[in-house]
Amino acid sequence: MKSTIRIKKINGKEYWYEDTPYYDKEKKQIRHKSKYLGKNIDGQPVKVRSDEMIPARLSVSSAPKAAYFHGNLLPLQNITQELSIQATLEEFLTEIETDTLLSLVYNRILRPTAMSNIQSWYEGSSLWINNNKLPLSGQRISELLSNIGQSNIPEEFMERFAAQIEPNATLLYDITSLSSSSKLLECLEYGYNRDNDGLPQINLSLVVDKDKGIPVRYDVYPGSIADISTLKNTIIRLKDAGSQQFRLVMDRGFFSQTTLAELIDEKIPFIIPATIQLTSVKELMSKAQTRVKQAEYLQKHEKGPIFAMPVTLEHQFDLDDRPRILKVNGYCFYDPKREQDERDSFYQQLFDALEKLKGCRPQNWRKPETVVQGVAKKYVRYLNWKFVDGQFEVSIKQKAVTQRLNRMGRFILFYSGEMDWLSCLTMYRQRDAVEKCFLRMKNDLETLPLNARREDSVKGYLFMVFIALIIRMRLQMILKVTGLAKQYSVEKLLLELEKIKLFELSQGEIMKSEVSKKNREILEALNLCA
Repeated sequence: MKSTIRIKKINGKEYWYEDTPYYDKEKKQIRHKSKYLGKNIDGQPVKVRSDEMIPARLSVSSAPKAAYFHGNLLPLQNITQELSIQATLEEFLTEIETDTLLSLVYNRILRPTAMSNIQSWYEGSSLWINNNKLPLSGQRISELLSNIGQSNIPEEFMERFAAQIEPNATLLYDITSLSSSSKLLECLEYGYNRDNDGLPQINLSLVVDKDKGIPVRYDVYPGSIADISTLKNTIIRLKDAGSQQFRLVMDRGFFSQTTLAELIDEKIPFIIPATIQLTSVKELMSKAQTRVKQAEYLQKHEKGPIFAMPVTLEHQFDLDDRPRILKVNGYCFYDPKREQDERDSFYQQLFDALEKLKGCRPQNWRKPETVVQGVAKKYVRYLNWKFVDGQFEVSIKQKAVTQRLNRMGRFILFYSGEMDWLSCLTMYRQRDAVEKCFLRMKNDLETLPLNARREDSVKGYLFMVFIALIIRMRLQMILKVTGLAKQYSVEKLLLELEKIKLFELSQGEIMKSEVSKKNREILEALNLCA
């Protein structure tokens, strides 16, 4: 690694030092050696011996030729080494391809921009000093991503990365949609669109290690594939990677008799909330909705009361003409505060739908049922309506409303293995880690919209985003562990570190800017050297 020259201010006086970075194999991080060059006199290092001043051999001009942002790259590069990301990539890519891909990754975290602008961004970074020959034109980047997308590199990388999962780890699983207006991508299909933008999409599933807070694998599916059908492939791939003991925590969108049977047959511990589509679950909820409020099930959670009643589901399931009984344990929860919040929200939105429909005067050519569906949306099931003389006569279905009110504040979490109510509820509520990954991916890493013209380019691009997401989420976890999260968001911390710069002087020497007290505190907390 290339040495740099910097000026340190000590007791109001300036001194020149040569800084040499090196990789500490034992601590698995980049560290630095510092060599004293002399006192700063008229912009030059001068060694001082007693009263005699001897000019140093190194001649340095005080006028910088170029400046490069540097400090914000340090935590990203350190995480890349810590998680062996670079070493793993180099098993499949050349050194130049690896450096190019990591440059795209760092850009995606620090300042997402169009691929055609990457070269300009790179030339302003300290990465340029060590390697100014990377092929970063838009065409070359597109070729690299396309080649990665055509290959098995993403899958091989994830197999090695997933092998780091600890036994009995809790894995969070969910799926999201990524939309595009491109007319050239055959993988785009219409389906359940979570962004409500009306565009065709691809579906992307994500597995997140709850304790580490980082994603460990992803899979891409056509937009019309249902959430439930993606789970089996993910389980197979995790096991192929050597992850045999883990617990899956999923959202209610994955709940089905097929999912329960799959998880039970594969002997995979799980936590999943129930929906009432299954008659057996509806009957179980009906029996539990009054009993759960009994005093014997009263608990305290997060300074408030909550009721937790053990339940057991016995569901008749006919698979391939082989009838069987699925027996699953769970807890029925009743949260009084949640019930009141849901009740208030429900009544307000039901009233708004009622009033809007009463005041609606549709044009003659529009079908009344289409208008009702468009205005009332999901609340149409709670309304009786008639279309008379160009207007709607509307009333509330009291029975349907009562049934909905009886379920408010109540939910069932099914699980396998030995779990108490608190562990079950806590693990499920920590599921937001995977939702945060999706949020960071779509917003902070600016994954949308997908503008690539070829499917293999999309696949290569998503692999690059996946690596960026690993590094960013790991940095977020580090801030939490070190306590820096009390003062800094990831964005604020990176902006603060961006103040640490490298200067190229007129004769080619590299000088590092003075490190402020605030930046020094950040680097010490992260165990990094500037």
